[in-house]
Amino acid sequence: MEPRTVLKEKFFIVTRGKSRKGFCRGCIGRIESETKRGEFVGLLYGGNSNPGTPKNGGLVKIEDMYPLTRHQAQLLLFISSASRRLELLCNPQLFSAICELSQDDLVVVKHKNGHLPGLVKNLMQIGRKDNKDDLYMLAFEVEFVDTDHTLSSKKPPLSLFSAADIIQVVPSYSVPLGLQWKDAICGGLNRKAVTRNSCIANIGSCAQPATENHTEQSLIQNQSLSSVPLEVGSMVEVVSNSGITVYGVIRWLGVPGGKTGEWAGIELDYDVKGCSDGMYGGQRFFTCKEKRALFVPITKCSPDGRFLSASTGKEILKSTDTTPVPPYEDTDEDVPPIPEFEAPFLLVGKMKGIQGHINSCYLDATLFSLFSSSVTLDGICKKPADTDQPITCTLRAIVNRLRRQGFVPAESVMNFRTHLGCDTFRTEEKDPEEFITVLFQKVLCTEPLLKLRSKRETSQGAYTFQIFLEKEQMGQIPTVQQLMDTSCLSGDLKFETMPSCLIVQMPRFGNKYKMFSHIIPSLKLDITDLLYNSPRECFVCGRLAEYECLQCLPDRKLQPGRIKQYCTTCNAQIHNHPSRQGHSPSALAVPVEVPTDTPVPRHTMELFAVLCIQTSHYVSFVKYGSDAHSWIFFDSMADRCGDDQSGYNIPEVRACPELGDFLSQPEEELSQANPSQAPELVRRLLCDSYMFLYQSSTTCFESQTVRSLKCV
Repeated sequence: MEPRTVLKEKFFIVTRGKSRKGFCRGCIGRIESETKRGEFVGLLYGGNSNPGTPKNGGLVKIEDMYPLTRHQAQLLLFISSASRRLELLCNPQLFSAICELSQDDLVVVKHKNGHLPGLVKNLMQIGRKDNKDDLYMLAFEVEFVDTDHTLSSKKPPLSLFSAADIIQVVPSYSVPLGLQWKDAICGGLNRKAVTRNSCIANIGSCAQPATENHTEQSLIQNQSLSSVPLEVGSMVEVVSNSGITVYGVIRWLGVPGGKTGEWAGIELDYDVKGCSDGMYGGQRFFTCKEKRALFVPITKCSPDGRFLSASTGKEILKSTDTTPVPPYEDTDEDVPPIPEFEAPFLLVGKMKGIQGHINSCYLDATLFSLFSSSVTLDGICKKPADTDQPITCTLRAIVNRLRRQGFVPAESVMNFRTHLGCDTFRTEEKDPEEFITVLFQKVLCTEPLLKLRSKRETSQGAYTFQIFLEKEQMGQIPTVQQLMDTSCLSGDLKFETMPSCLIVQMPRFGNKYKMFSHIIPSLKLDITDLLYNSPRECFVCGRLAEYECLQCLPDRKLQPGRIKQYCTTCNAQIHNHPSRQGHSPSALAVPVEVPTDTPVPRHTMELFAVLCIQTSHYVSFVKYGSDAHSWIFFDSMADRCGDDQSGYNIPEVRACPELGDFLSQPEEELSQANPSQAPELVRRLLCDSYMFLYQSSTTCFESQTVRSLKCV
C-alpha cells in the first residue's frame, strides 16, 4: 500500500514493519505528534476494557501505516482479529462499498449456516464514550432474506455483523425488492456486486450514484456480454435465485447425464451452502474444496463483470493502461522470509506473487520458490563484493517487495531480466536450470551448491542435480528418494559434503519428454548413504557398513529402490543366496576412527518447493511452514486481462492444503495410490513435476522470523 499524507483526523492502521512496543500489524491508532526523525508518536486503540479508549502506543513509521478516516477506523475497530482487518483492507473496493452502505442495501454475510443474504437496517454504535478522544465501534444490523426474496420470519429479525463479516455488497438502487429480483436473472437489471476478490479500486473511491443512465448502461452491458465466448479457465459470474451474484472460474464444460445443452462446472471464489466439491449427479467432473463447485447451464454464466467496462462489456484496458497494483516504496532494510502465520494473508489470492510477462514463467516460478518463504538462500549465499551492481540491487528489491507486499509487478522482473547478460533472457522461453546457474554464478556470486565425487575420485561442482538412470531400474511410479538413490548408485556419485540446498532435476526434458508419467514427492530426503567417506549403517543388522551393492537395489525381497550396504557378516550371508551370487559388491571407505557398533546419525533434507511444467508453462508449489497443510500453488500467468498487445497477466497464489493430506499418507499407500483420483492440484504436481527443491533439515522454518536476507 502507498504511504499517504496523514489525514486531518489522524487515524491510521499499521500495515507492515516489525512489531514494536505497543504497535503491531493490524493495530489501529491515532497520531499525536511527529519526532525529528520523521516518526510518529501514536495512541493505540483496542484495549480489553473499552476498545474505543486510546492508550499509549509508541512510535510508528509513516511507511508502515495506512491513513484512515474516523468512520473507517470505527468499522475496523469492531473487528477483533488484526489479520481480518488487514484482509479487508486489502480488498479496497469491497471496503469502500462497506463504508458507503446505507439502509436497505443488500449484503451477503458470513453466518454459522453459511453465506446468507440480508438487508442492512441500522449502523450501530458499540461501546461507550467517556471523553472526546474515545471512539465508538461500528457494526451493522442485518435482516436476513429468504431465497424466495421475502424477509425472513424464521431467523432473528436483526443480527449484528462486523465489516469483516460482509463478503458482498449490492447497492439498494440496483436491486429492487420483490419479483424484479427474479426477473433480473433473465436479463433485467445488472446487479454490480462487490466481493472480497475485487482489489483494483482505491479505498478512497465511492459507490456509484443511482441514476437512470446507470440502469441504461447496465442493460447495454448485459446485451454485449451475452456474445462473449466462454471456455475452461474463463472468469465468470452467475446470479443466484436469491439475487446474489457469485464469482468463479469455469473448470469444466460439457453435458452432464440427464441434461440437455451445455453446462458449466464453476469453482467459486468462496464457500456457498449447497455446492459440492466437483461432484454432480453422482459423477465427478473436477475437484475443488467442499462447497465451492457450482453446476449451471452455460447460458446462466456471464464474464466476470469486475474486469469489464460498464459501457461496452470489453475488458478495461487501453494501450496505455498499466497493471492496477498498489504503489510500493523500497527501503534499505532487508525483509526476512514470510512467516508461516502471515503467508496465507500476504500471498494467497489474485494479483499475488510475481507477475509474468513475455515467457517469464520459468523465472517467476523459480524466484518465488527460492525466496518467498524459505530461509535456505539467506544462509548459504554471501554478499557479492560489489553490492552496488545494478543486478544485485534489482534482485534485492524484488525479494524485499515479494516478502513485504506479497506482489511483484512485471516491470520489476523485466528490469532484472535485462541485466542477466543475454537478450534471450528478456524474450525467449528458458529452462529453470539455465536461469539457476546464472542466478548463483552472476547475481549471487556463490560457489556451486553441490560438490560431487565420482568413481574416478574426481570432484566437480554443480548447482542442480540431474537424475540419470534407466527406466527399467524403477517401478511405474517412483519416489524422489528412489530416483536419487538409484541415480547416484548407478553413476557411482557421492556428495563430498552435506549440501544446504539440493535442487533435483527429474528425468525429463522440458515439455517434450518425461520418463515417468507420475513421480511421488519425498517430503524428507535421506542422503546419509549418498555422502562420501561418511559412516553408513548396515541395511540388515544396523552395524557399521563396509560394502555396497548396486545389483541389490531393485531386489524385490529387499525393499526395492533402497540403497543396500552391509557389514562384512551380512554381506556374505546376503550374497550366499543363489539369486545374488553373481553380484559384485564394492568396498566402502570406512573411517578408521568410527567403532563398528556406533549408531550412525541420519542426514536428511526437507522439501520446500516443486517446479512443474505443462505445455511449456512453469508453475510452482511452495511449502511455507512446518505444518503438513502449509502448501501454496503459484502461477505467474494464471489469467489475463486484455489482449496480447495491450493486456497484462494476472498472477495467482492458491492455498493447497490437499497436497499435505495426500503426502501425509504412509509410503506404502502412496505407492499404490491412483494419481488420476487425486485432487486437481495434487494430480498436477504428480504429473508435471520438473524440479524438487530441498533444504537441510537444520535450516528449519522456525528461524524464518529472525533471519534476514543475506544473499543479496
